Amino acid sequence: MGIFTSKYVILVGVMTKKKVRKAIIADAGFASRYLPITKTLPKAMLPLGNRPIMQFVIEECVEAEIDEIIVVATPEGKPIYEDYFNNSVNRIRKQLAAQGKESRYVPVQEVLNFPKIVVITQDSSLPYGNGSPFASAKNYVDTEEAFLAFYSDDVIFGKPGDAKTLIEAYHRSPDADAIIMVKEVPEEEITKYAAVSLKNGQYREDQENILADIIEKPDPAQAPTHLASYGRYLLTPKIFKFLSPQNVGKDEELWTADAIGKLNQSGGKVLVQKSRGEWMTTGDPENYFKAHLKFVINHEKYGPKVASWLKEFSKE
Repeated sequence: MGIFTSKYVILVGVMTKKKVRKAIIADAGFASRYLPITKTLPKAMLPLGNRPIMQFVIEECVEAEIDEIIVVATPEGKPIYEDYFNNSVNRIRKQLAAQGKESRYVPVQEVLNFPKIVVITQDSSLPYGNGSPFASAKNYVDTEEAFLAFYSDDVIFGKPGDAKTLIEAYHRSPDADAIIMVKEVPEEEITKYAAVSLKNGQYREDQENILADIIEKPDPAQAPTHLASYGRYLLTPKIFKFLSPQNVGKDEELWTADAIGKLNQSGGKVLVQKSRGEWMTTGDPENYFKAHLKFVINHEKYGPKVASWLKEFSKE
C-alpha cells in the first residue's frame, strides 16, 4: 500500500504540471508591404542570415519541448513550407558526402529533426483578420489543455524564448485561461499593437499580473498603457468561443486581441507576462532590415566584418 501511495503522489505531481504539446504559427497574410517578393515567397521565409524567419519561431518552440507545430499558411505558401521542413534533398547530401563536405549538410538535418510540423491553409470562410489563422487550426488543438499561438513575424533574440517563458508561467498558474506576452513600446508605436492594462496597476515580477483590458491598435490618447501585446500567446480552447465570425471587431475583422478581451470580460483568467528575451518584429520592411542587421552584427563569424563594412559605407 505504501508503494502504491508513493507512486500515486508522483503521478499526481506529473498530472498537475500540465503539458503544453502544440503550437500554432500564423503566416497567412498577403504581406503586401513586401511585394513583389511575397508574391511567391511567404514573408516568414525571408532570411535572417541563412535561416528563414519561420525557423527562428520554430526553434523557439523546440526549446520549449513542443511536440507538434501547426503552420497556417497561404495556398501559395503551403507547398513552400512543406518542402522546406520535409525535403531531405538527398541529391545534395550525396554530393556533399562525395566531396567530403558532410558538415555542410548538418543544418539541413537539424531542420529535418524538428518535431512534427503540419502545414494547413487558412479557412477561406472566415473573416479577414489576425485571429482567423488561429481559428482555422481549431480542430488541431481543441482537445488540448492549452496551446501556443504565435505570429510568425515576431522574433525573440536570446534565451529563454517566449515559448518557454509562457509555458513556465502556465505551470505556475495552471488555472489561467490565457497568457499574453507584452513589451513596453514608445507612445508613438502603441497604435501598431494591442495595448493592455493590469488590474494591479503596475507590472510586477513577484505576482500574477492579471489583465484588466486590452485594446487593439488604439489611438495614443486612448491607450491605457504602453504595454504592447505583440503576438505571443498561450491560449486554451475557451478562446474559440470568441474567435468566430460572429465576433468581428474594428474594420469588420476578426482580431485575436478582441477575443482575448471578451474571454477576460466573460470571467476568464487572463495573465500578462513580460518577455525575457529581446523582441523584434519583421512585420514591415524597415523593421525586417533592422532585425536582420541585428542578427548579422551579432553573428560570431560575420559580425565584425559587417560592422566594419557599415563604417566603410557610412564614409561614402
